[in-house]
Amino acid sequence: MSPIMRQELKLNIKSLLIWSLIVGGLGFVCTLLYSTMDSQVNELADMMSKMGSFSDAFGMSTLSIATLKGYFATEVGVIHGLGSAMFAAFYASCMLSKEEDGHTGEFLYSLPVSRGKVITAKGISIILNLVFFTLICGIFYVVGFAALGEEILWQEMLRFLGSMLLMNLEVAAIAFLLSATTGRNRLGLGLGVALIVYAYDLMGRVVPSLKDYLFIGPFSFANASEIFAGHDVPEYSIPLSIIVTIAAIAGAYLVYTRRDLAG
Repeated sequence: MSPIMRQELKLNIKSLLIWSLIVGGLGFVCTLLYSTMDSQVNELADMMSKMGSFSDAFGMSTLSIATLKGYFATEVGVIHGLGSAMFAAFYASCMLSKEEDGHTGEFLYSLPVSRGKVITAKGISIILNLVFFTLICGIFYVVGFAALGEEILWQEMLRFLGSMLLMNLEVAAIAFLLSATTGRNRLGLGLGVALIVYAYDLMGRVVPSLKDYLFIGPFSFANASEIFAGHDVPEYSIPLSIIVTIAAIAGAYLVYTRRDLAG
């Protein structure tokens, strides 16, 4: 492990734990709240499934919240989806620009390492943190199912977490590219990217004319309600996500290695 990567992991371990505990903890508590639902849950689920566009946007017309599977997908799925995307954007949007913004670049650029190696080390640290984040949250969710004495839906859970990780990698790659373009803090812009792709997915499930273009957004293949319902992902969504991720990373390399950097 390179010193740069090791340093990045050490510097950001607190943020990783805070975000993981908040998102995973909220999902865990939300899962436990399922046991407090009263005998009228079936009526409530039927009512919420008939709320038109609202039901479509949050998957309540796809799965019934009267079941733990449907409840988890529509409630915890939203928490993890938005929370993890914001963590990915938060972490990656300042990864390169912070060296100039914080005036630590003067030391970093004096080391006998190329800019390409700096980008690689920081990029791998982002990937590792997203994997750790997903694992920690996944443990919370599995423990939540076990605490309720319910069967753990391993296949759906693993597909859900894997899809979310792929989605987070795409968001992080875009934010990483933004970080490479300037020496200023782009945290707000990075978080904006996460919110925009989430809002696009919600709009695409409500507006009929946008449904055929849902595959453009990374949330199209990471929708929890469709995953737990066993639906197939849009045909081109995952290949497009991989292309965008690779293109964003390549763009970050190209821009950062050629840009004049301030110390």
